[in-house]
Amino acid sequence: MKDPVLIKSNRYGMTLRFDPELPFDLLRERVHEKLHAFTHFFNHACMVVTFEGRTFTKEEEQAMAETIEESAGIQILCLTDTEDNTQETHTITDTPVSGRHLCRKTRDNTSNDTAGEAYDSAETIHTEYGLFYRGNLRGRAILEADKSIVIVGDIETGATVICKGSVTVTGTIYGTVIAGATGDYNAMIAAIDMKPELLRIGEIEVKPVIGGSYSWARLL
Repeated sequence: MKDPVLIKSNRYGMTLRFDPELPFDLLRERVHEKLHAFTHFFNHACMVVTFEGRTFTKEEEQAMAETIEESAGIQILCLTDTEDNTQETHTITDTPVSGRHLCRKTRDNTSNDTAGEAYDSAETIHTEYGLFYRGNLRGRAILEADKSIVIVGDIETGATVICKGSVTVTGTIYGTVIAGATGDYNAMIAAIDMKPELLRIGEIEVKPVIGGSYSWARLL
């Protein structure tokens, strides 16, 4: 590969394709050089980052994520790894380490074939730390979660998410989101953009705070 790291944008963030042979420390240097030049472009965005072309150890993966966040000035909501034609998903833990969220990896080689028309390429991954849902929630669909969830997609008009923990959406909320559904009033809702029908923390309706790169809602 002529360029050791290729970067392309996608709907929810960016994809990095790595040279599979370059020594890891040198690869991190190349990533830093390339991303640092575009810090102003990313504007402290929150995004999903996808790794391609190379398999990392858990330690290498965390180190590369830190390099990307520091060099580009972004916050990584979650990582996906599509190497070897499998789908590896990473769910954000509840406890950040050194200001960043650690990611736990699970592997899912199957798609959801029974979700019906309400779901668009839906995949839901359950871990002890939370949930990772991949796909748009459409129509009158209702997604219930017993712990915090990251949704890579949009919550469209008429769709509802009911979650006992916090809800993070890497697209736009057009429908209804209820976080802290069983009384966790420390829960919050975050999304790239919000034009919701309804947002609630527990039983209390909240209004979105529209930010530069993302929007959020919580009890103050």
